[in-house]
Amino acid sequence: MSLPAGPEAPVPAGPEVCVPTGPEMRVPAGTAPDGAVPEAPAADPSVLAGAAATRGRRAAPPAGGSARGPGARTPSHRPDAGAERSRTVRGDTAGGADRASRSGRGAAWAELLRLPALFTVPGDALAGAAAAGVRPGPRTLLAIGSSLSLYAAGMALNDWADRAEDAAERPHRPIPSGRVRPAAALTAAGALTGAGLALAAGAGRPALAVATPLAATVWAYDLKLKHSPAGPVAMATARGLDLLLGAAAGGGTRGGTGGGTWAATRGGIKGATRIGTKGGAWGGIRAALPSAALLGSHTLAVTAVSRRETTGGSVAAPLAALATTGALARLAGHRRTRLPAGRGAAAAPGLPGPGPDGSPPRAGGLLAAALAAAYAATAARPCFHAALNPSPQLTQRAVGGGIRATIPLQAALAARSGATTTSLLVAALAPAGRVFARRAGLRKVSIT
Repeated sequence: MSLPAGPEAPVPAGPEVCVPTGPEMRVPAGTAPDGAVPEAPAADPSVLAGAAATRGRRAAPPAGGSARGPGARTPSHRPDAGAERSRTVRGDTAGGADRASRSGRGAAWAELLRLPALFTVPGDALAGAAAAGVRPGPRTLLAIGSSLSLYAAGMALNDWADRAEDAAERPHRPIPSGRVRPAAALTAAGALTGAGLALAAGAGRPALAVATPLAATVWAYDLKLKHSPAGPVAMATARGLDLLLGAAAGGGTRGGTGGGTWAATRGGIKGATRIGTKGGAWGGIRAALPSAALLGSHTLAVTAVSRRETTGGSVAAPLAALATTGALARLAGHRRTRLPAGRGAAAAPGLPGPGPDGSPPRAGGLLAAALAAAYAATAARPCFHAALNPSPQLTQRAVGGGIRATIPLQAALAARSGATTTSLLVAALAPAGRVFARRAGLRKVSIT
């Protein structure tokens, strides 16, 4: 039965306890039925032992096991296990940092050397070989390697010479940003120049005779002439010499093809044979002079625009480049006429003959016109925008368009000389350069 507290002595509320002895009663904690504080009942030894055992099973893990339950992996008790794991983590982190550092250095050098712009270089030698009337051969490949080396040397030397100016106007470039040391850039320029001259020497004495003034022009432009009125002319001269380098190397490959067709316009088959056997390389250089002049004119116009790419404000340079582009597109799209010689007598003057790869004249003329139109579309539009609004951004786009237009111009010059296969090979360098620039993240390329 339940016993309430008496009225004279109210009992404070508290938890109730169950008294194990006697009839079942529920009383407030801390009181007895008669109001006295009861003594604590004696604990049952068996109950205490069972509780202790239960607590022991909960607290202590089983022998050979883990407190995480059955099947859990036993932790290592080696004193250096944690240290080894820490060293492994630190090693992985350090390896990732080293890989990231190497990748960053590679990207800095790719930006320093303007790797996407290198795709505009092989077309010089190929167009020169086509203008000389020969098919590309092993020496043409050596000329291409020489051109690539000298071009990259000029890019490295350009940034080394302009490191103080770039620190103020272009702090993101590799040298002012600290990603490439100035001494390393200068050393690379010297090494690449030496490699370019060595490759040209492998292509023959005429090729070395052209590569030597080409290297001198590159160094003179970067160190002295760049900021002078003669700067654009020096850059144009370098590009023209680069095309003549391909003509010199290709002209020395065969005795009867270098310069032979050019001489046939004046002296028939006998004159072609005589010049081809005694001075094929030099005859090829003379034959490539018109193409070198056209390519140099384009470079002159683009370089003039690039001199204001950081400040803008020049309307005359984009307008001059626009006019130059139109004139060059017309000249490059008109195929040169050859006077094919029969045995013993020259053909009638003015009849276009087959190119060095045997392509029919009509196909070569159509291809040259199409490539000239592609050149005009690539270069003219950004120049027109820069002429309307000569801001630094639009001026830089005009420079980039001029650089990209170099490849279709080279291809048009090769097609103009009758080398259809060579022109298609050169034209394929344009999409390859765009893909490389997109993957490398180097879309903005400047020649200054």
